[in-house]
Amino acid sequence: MNTNRKWGAALLAVGMVAGLAACSSGSSGGNAASNKPLTMLIGSSGAAETKAVQDASDAWAATNKTKVTVTAASDLTQQLGQGFSGGNPPDLFYMSWDQFQTYASKKYLEPYAADQANKGAFYPALTKAFTYKSRFYCEPKDFSTLGLIINSDKWAAAGLTASDVPKDWASLETVAKKLTTADTVGLAFGAEYARIGTFMNQAGGSLLSKDGKKVTADTAENIAGLTEVKKLATAGVLKFPSALDSGWSGEALGKGKAAMVIEGPWISGLKGDYPNLKYTVAELPAGPGGKSTFTFSNCWGIPAQSKTATETESLVKYLTSDAQQLKFSAAFGVIPSTESAAKTYATTYPNNAPFVKGNNYAVSPVAFAGAASVIADFNSQLEGIASGDPKAILSALQKNLQSALDTANGK
Repeated sequence: MNTNRKWGAALLAVGMVAGLAACSSGSSGGNAASNKPLTMLIGSSGAAETKAVQDASDAWAATNKTKVTVTAASDLTQQLGQGFSGGNPPDLFYMSWDQFQTYASKKYLEPYAADQANKGAFYPALTKAFTYKSRFYCEPKDFSTLGLIINSDKWAAAGLTASDVPKDWASLETVAKKLTTADTVGLAFGAEYARIGTFMNQAGGSLLSKDGKKVTADTAENIAGLTEVKKLATAGVLKFPSALDSGWSGEALGKGKAAMVIEGPWISGLKGDYPNLKYTVAELPAGPGGKSTFTFSNCWGIPAQSKTATETESLVKYLTSDAQQLKFSAAFGVIPSTESAAKTYATTYPNNAPFVKGNNYAVSPVAFAGAASVIADFNSQLEGIASGDPKAILSALQKNLQSALDTANGK
């Protein structure tokens, strides 16, 4: 399952990428056609995804007389960094939302997306996630948002009905309390910005100003969001996975130790380990600032000055078509990145429709170059939020994140 829950992986990318030079697959530039085989590096969620991507690449190759070799990385961050540092990056690769700004700021990516005919077909939030200095760089391959996943059996056992699905923080507190028993906690999610940050956004907060030039971590809105999480934790209706003998909240849901969790569409992967688990998906409850959720994505990255850009851009066009994205959805559950295909997906998989709806107002977590190490420290502070001081935690984040942003902006 590709949960996008780890910020630490980005640290290695920052360290490796920072020292790269002459990292493109060719310094002569241009998009001259080449008949050489193409290499693709992906971060696969499993055998189903690897096979689906290889099959799609083979179908494109059959009519373009160009072989495509797909490699599923054991550690995408590390292997991609090694490819660039060795001057031999793959011709096409998954570029994640949390590494994009680092690679784009170092000019290691070909900004091809802005020139493609289908550039307007993608969700605006996804286009924004892969835009650097007002230029759309690489086309998003799919996306995931966060939703509220509810254990149907425990919901019914607590006497709750569809009308009780929480729409705001107050009703979330109410149902979390009703669902909490001696063996089960009402709500669980990771002690990390990639989950808790949604509460800050729902309160009307953000870590960056709208123009992206100033850190706004210690605002009253963000404090309110963090205080709501603290309230849930101190009331005993929220626990983090480590307190539930689980590696992530999905596992806690599968084990029956959590009645509700905040996760994404990768939750469907639980069926293999917990075949009897029944759940429903709802949009995240709104806060005083309205609805908000995070969107996570990968784009199809092409190295700057690639000698095979003509072929890879053609391949990307094929891979991001509605028809092919819907085949990927059927094969391994991802949500298409184009609005038209996502609409079809929501109809085909109605249980996941809330994830699609969420992308209408979703935002990407902060991910500018250098932010990862600061967020990792923030995550460590969030683990103790039940006894921590939200204002003090965000004050430290404000200072450290602003310093990182100044560095990223060359100040």
